[in-house]
Amino acid sequence: MWKELPVLVAVALLMALLIKTFLVQAFSIPSGSMEDTLQIGDRVLVDKLTPNFGAKPSRGEVVVFHDPGGWLAGEPGGQPSSNPAVRGLRDALSFIGLMPSATEKDLIKRVIAVGGDTVACHGNGPVYVNGHALSEPYLFPGSTPCGDMNFGPLKVPAASVWVMGDNRQHSADSRYHRGGPGGGAVPDSKVIGRAIAVAWPVSHWKTLPVPDTFTKTGAGDRAAALAASSPPALLGLAGAVPAALLRRRRQQ
Repeated sequence: MWKELPVLVAVALLMALLIKTFLVQAFSIPSGSMEDTLQIGDRVLVDKLTPNFGAKPSRGEVVVFHDPGGWLAGEPGGQPSSNPAVRGLRDALSFIGLMPSATEKDLIKRVIAVGGDTVACHGNGPVYVNGHALSEPYLFPGSTPCGDMNFGPLKVPAASVWVMGDNRQHSADSRYHRGGPGGGAVPDSKVIGRAIAVAWPVSHWKTLPVPDTFTKTGAGDRAAALAASSPPALLGLAGAVPAALLRRRRQQ
């Protein structure tokens, strides 16, 4: 048995790496831009499986994405612990996807509109997507739909998403990057995956469903949209691939 131990360890590490790369990964919330939905320091689990199978982000989803260009300019990255034991444990957990990397610099926002949609917001709101006024109960208390930045109407470029934080007055999202590539929209290729649940701390545990208001933006029939409101359980993630692919293609 002891002779087989190195092989078993190697297989376990390979499986962990595959899970992190293709299935689920943990990410840390670095700022208050998604409050009250997500708190600073929350760890969210991100579904990376369906994007790897070609599915596109959908309206209402909370997504993690790479910086599309200059959004994080000047932002300091995470710093590794000075304690070797803590640093080693964190590196190990990060490797298998159970803890975010100490140096990660990705972003997390809510998808408001997808490629081809027309989006706009003026004054005290609401936000309009394809002429439909969004009802946004998830906004941070006291936050207004437009924040301090009017925009639109504008058409989201193909294969891109328009993203905004739930704490509109404190989120440097698509509204503030209209002078950059894509006019503030984030290319689908930059999206890592959908945040499906808060995993830590335990007291904050919850799933992150798609709000019902996004079923009324010309995105498909109500049955498909309601299916989108319940993220797949982690143990059943693989079985959710066909349904997720069908749902998201119908929503484009």
